[in-house]
Amino acid sequence: MVILLSSCGCCRNAFEGKINLIMHSVLLICTGNICRSPIAMGLLRKKVDGHPSDWVIESAGTWAMDGDPAAVNSQLVMEQRGIDISFHRSQPVTGALLAGFRLVLTMERGHKEALQFEFPQHAGRIYTLSEMVGGNFDIHDPIGSPLVDFQETTEELAQLIDEGFERIHELSMIDERE
Repeated sequence: MVILLSSCGCCRNAFEGKINLIMHSVLLICTGNICRSPIAMGLLRKKVDGHPSDWVIESAGTWAMDGDPAAVNSQLVMEQRGIDISFHRSQPVTGALLAGFRLVLTMERGHKEALQFEFPQHAGRIYTLSEMVGGNFDIHDPIGSPLVDFQETTEELAQLIDEGFERIHELSMIDERE
């Protein structure tokens, strides 16, 4: 019998002959996929770095152009935290993309409502990031603003991810036995 022990109870698994793959998948959504969602993606990836289960974390935008880099100020605030998002390229939300993720987190209530309306088959997996901490509010879009606004938004995103991580962890889990 092989036993995989992890620091999180929901990822502990034991069965004969194999290690059970517990995976988590999160898609983070904002408008243009160049400010908030790439920042949140970088923060969440750093948070789970070294976690015993596998994570797939991506981002997209409700009005995103395909292939744009993260905004310069988004890259700068992440560099200040030791996180590189220079590789990021924007992508629009599609039904096929949503289908690949267990948990979809939006930056605004309007994003959530629009996605639930357009993709009702995925509605039960779509939440605002603020709902992970029991809230119901939008995260300010710093596009076109000075660096200090990006820093404030990044701090808010980091706090929401830290405080909401237990719920993110729970809702994003995919058990390969399913």
